[in-house]
Amino acid sequence: MWGGRFDSGPDALMESINASIEFDKRLYAQDIRGSKAHCEMLVAQKIIEAGDGGLILDGLDRILAEINSGDFGFKSSLEDIHLNIEARLAELIGDAAGRLHTARSRNDQVATDLRLWLRDACDAMDAGLRALQEALIDRADEHAATVMPGFTHLQAAQPVTLGHHLLAYVEMFGRDRGRFADARARMNESPLGVAALAGTSFPVDRHMTASALGFDRPAANSLDAVSDRDFVLEFLAAASIAAMHLSRMGEEIVLWCSAQFAFAALGDGFTTGSSIMPQKRNPDAAELLRGKSGRIIGALTGLMVVMKGLPLAYSKDMQEDKEPVFDAADTLGLCIAAATGMVRDLRFDEARLRQSMEDGFVTATDLADWLVRALNLPFRRAHHVTGELVGKAEARGCDLSELTLAEMQAVEPGIHDEVFTVLGVDNSVASRTSFGGTAPDNVKQAAAAARERFL
Repeated sequence: MWGGRFDSGPDALMESINASIEFDKRLYAQDIRGSKAHCEMLVAQKIIEAGDGGLILDGLDRILAEINSGDFGFKSSLEDIHLNIEARLAELIGDAAGRLHTARSRNDQVATDLRLWLRDACDAMDAGLRALQEALIDRADEHAATVMPGFTHLQAAQPVTLGHHLLAYVEMFGRDRGRFADARARMNESPLGVAALAGTSFPVDRHMTASALGFDRPAANSLDAVSDRDFVLEFLAAASIAAMHLSRMGEEIVLWCSAQFAFAALGDGFTTGSSIMPQKRNPDAAELLRGKSGRIIGALTGLMVVMKGLPLAYSKDMQEDKEPVFDAADTLGLCIAAATGMVRDLRFDEARLRQSMEDGFVTATDLADWLVRALNLPFRRAHHVTGELVGKAEARGCDLSELTLAEMQAVEPGIHDEVFTVLGVDNSVASRTSFGGTAPDNVKQAAAAARERFL
């Protein structure tokens, strides 16, 4: 390609470190699509002849068919996907192939290809997260009234419903979808036609190519268009946050499926056994949601480090953008699908969930609130009284509801029989009717609203 300037070929080591075809061949469909749009614009602007343009378009279609069928021979000596396609085009149509690269550079070409690929990746992530939300909403509807302990600091705090707990993840994944949508909107500008860095002297129509490729507009600055990779970083940032949410859910599934919690169980489809301990059923899929999040977050961190010291405009360092983003997208897509499968597969032990609230005094806050409402105590005084009563119950080895009225009145004389109506778990969750609260009726309404908002 640059034989006019160089007398000999690259060293074998240079070829090895420089070649990107083993990973950027994934961009072949985007590269051909961009090349066709560029060719059609060159013909429309009379920069190349229509006859040559027709040959180029036919040749590109043939190459696309060859790659799709597995008949295309990728060559590392040709460095990247762009030169592999260009060389094959020359074999097919001869000298006319050389006209395709008029008024463009590999710099704007790869920036265009990668934006096209990432647009599709954003759409794929959105579809996967939507399916995960649907699974969570279905299970939340099913368990709108199933009580379980809510935790802070991994200590039993207050009763909640399982449906309410599951809907919390629906909200998280909804925000993740919003981040991918925002990233997609910002990346939807076309670099094609800015050439290497300064634009071109040919009378190109960048609005035409932008429209043909589904971009909202052409990128406004040629230097920025070829050297910007924040659209990749933004995708990776959205992916990292989504992976973190998946990791948190994976951790809860691991806890829930442990013998110590025994809140839920996964079937054979999402667990593995032990090579030495025959009793084991390991929630490996959930564990991998945790583990693979580090891989995705690492991709973001790695590319941030690559980009942080680069002057304008393009540098070969930017070749390091593709492997992490391809791996992150593949990994996140797999994790989302696995999470969706596990949510559908989980079998919850409702009796165990209820039993688990016997420890931890989870209705203590309800008691404090009742003291405020019924006895008009300041909340801090009510908090102190409740703390004393918890201490009494703990010393006796019983629940708050098992203390006698006399024992309670010894701490606060104003307490009367009505107190026992707020100490039951079902009464507790039913009372949490504030917007966004855990009451079963709220959960049913929230699940319906989530279907409307997200599905």
